[in-house]
Amino acid sequence: MILSISGVVLLGIVVFIFFRKDGLKASHALISVLFGFYLASTAIAPSIKAGGESLASLLGGIKF
Repeated sequence: MILSISGVVLLGIVVFIFFRKDGLKASHALISVLFGFYLASTAIAPSIKAGGESLASLLGGIKF
């Protein structure tokens, strides 16, 4: 659950930066959000979630 919230916050920050700096239009952000909601209800959603968890564990295992 914490990873999901962190991911949402991180993606929100990225979208905000794109909106402020790179000229992301509000309509593009809205379409991206709607696409995410529709994608979450498809059969590919578990694969995307597993890929995200795998990437998070890979990044979490990096020692500096």
